[in-house]
Formats: sequence, structure tokens, C-alpha cells
Amino acid sequence: MGWWRVNADTLAGSRFVISPLAEATASLIALETGTAAHPGERAWLDAHQTAYRKRLAGDPVTALLVRAALGRRWIADFLTLAPAGEGEPAFGEELARMRERSPQAARADLTVSLDGPLPASLHRSDLPERAADLLEWIWTETVLPYWPRRRQIMEADVVARTRKLSQGGWAAALDDMRPGMRWLGEGRLQINAYDYPPRKIAGAQLLFVPITAGRGWVSWDEPHRYALIYPCSGVLAEADVASVPEALGALLGPARAGVLVLLDTPKSTTQLVALTGQGLGSVGRHLKVLLGAGLVRRRRAGRSVLYYRTAAGETLLEAQRSS
Repeated sequence: MGWWRVNADTLAGSRFVISPLAEATASLIALETGTAAHPGERAWLDAHQTAYRKRLAGDPVTALLVRAALGRRWIADFLTLAPAGEGEPAFGEELARMRERSPQAARADLTVSLDGPLPASLHRSDLPERAADLLEWIWTETVLPYWPRRRQIMEADVVARTRKLSQGGWAAALDDMRPGMRWLGEGRLQINAYDYPPRKIAGAQLLFVPITAGRGWVSWDEPHRYALIYPCSGVLAEADVASVPEALGALLGPARAGVLVLLDTPKSTTQLVALTGQGLGSVGRHLKVLLGAGLVRRRRAGRSVLYYRTAAGETLLEAQRSS
């Protein structure tokens, strides 16, 4: 199995990062494979895959580049750059780093993802620019229109995982992050089930990067930073409004109880308005009462304030469901 040796200082300094480029790369993988992880992604693929296929049909070199880069076990490194700098990186800045990748390095990356020699038509000097141009098109045409909502899903996942970390330690926060990944203890983080030699990343920065698609990956900029890109727990489909236990509705009022039920995962007031059909003022008043009663808490995540149930809120809801 592949695992990383992580010391206490690296774990303490690790952080979650939302990366527009990682989301664009995940969208490229979904468009190329045509595989949807959930109904919302299926609807998105149906809306954009035809245009994607048409674009690649007119550019056979880039089409071959994509097939070569998305290997069965490994994605070419120049497509999966680890986020750099502090805070959330801008898409343009991330894309500029990709364009700066040397042609020789890109070709070497492709031989790894292909697990074999490079086709003759890919022995050229513009591979990083071609990949960046395609990702720029994917971002503009297929991701940017949905970005505010996708970003909220990612922020909610970060809040939920931070909460798991505080309650159950690293094992609780990391074990379900991506298939084959789990915390082994004693500074060992299994990242996949493949038979790769261990990597010592002590002293490097460790980043966790959520995406809304179904397939993640790992990337690094040795020896400075390592990144784990993982599918977040939210989905792009509208969530079905969960039923409100009758007793809970009688206790809190149906509208307020409905807000509490929806906070099984962290959500913003905007999301709650969309899911409940209530006005912003009404949702705000319900949240104020629930906060005052200690049934929910709030936490800032990037540009959003997300609300989630407390242990007391969970206990109340479970008691009403069992009654």
C-alpha cells in the first residue's frame, strides 16, 4: 500500500485549501470518462459533454494529450500541481504555473501516466500550453457558472471535517476522505491501496483539497508541499428535504424544525433558503432561536458562515425520531 510518514508538526501545520484549478481538473476527468458519481454530476455531464467532445474533435493533438495524461493509476503531474501560497489561489495564478512547466518535464510526466513510451505526435514543445488552454475552456464554460454553489459545498465539507477532527482526531477526519485512505497511527497516513514505497514528508506542508467530482488524486511539489485532493461529501443535486418528525414539529414549530433537520451537514443561510422555500428573514430568525437554545452552532468558512447541529441538537432529533 502507499503511505506517507507524517510527523506531528506537519499535521499541526496542515490546512484545507479550495483550489479552482483542482475543480477544473476534476471536471476534465469527469468529462473525459463520462462517469458521474451522483445524479447532479450526471445532469452536469449531459449539459456539457457534447461541447467538450466537439472541442476535442477539432483538436486531435489535445485529445491524445488528455488520454495520455489520465492514466489508469496515475495522472500526469503537470495536470495536478499542488496549490501554492497562502489562502485560496486564484485560477489564473494556478494556470500560469501550469503554463510555466517545461516541455521536457511534461513529456516525462506523460511517460509515467502512460506507463510506456510517448506517441510520436506528442513529442512537441506546447503540451503545457495545450493542457492549460483546455482547462481554461473547461473552467469558463462548464465550472464557473456553477462555482458559487460548488464552493459552498466544499466549504461545508471543510467545516464538517474540522468538526470530526476536533471530536475524534485524525482517524475520524481522514478515514473516509477517499477510497483506500486511512490513518494508520504512529505518523502513518495510508493514501491508497497500491504497493508504493513510503514517502517521508516531515517538514513539508500538507494540504487537503476538496472537489465536487467523484475521483481524487495526490500531488506534490517536493520537498515543499504535498496535497491530497479528495471528493467532498456534498453533491451537486438538490437535496431532498428530509421529513420532520411530527413531535419535533410540535415542539419547535414545523418551519424551525425543518431548518434543524437540514443541518445534518453544515449549510449557509442561502442554502437553507433554497431548500426550505422560506424567506431569508424567516430562516435567520429560526437560526437565531436555535443558536440561543444551543441546538446549532456557526462557523465561518471562507466567504460563508455555515450552521451545523450541536450534540444537543443531534440528541433532540434522535429522541424525536425514536419516539
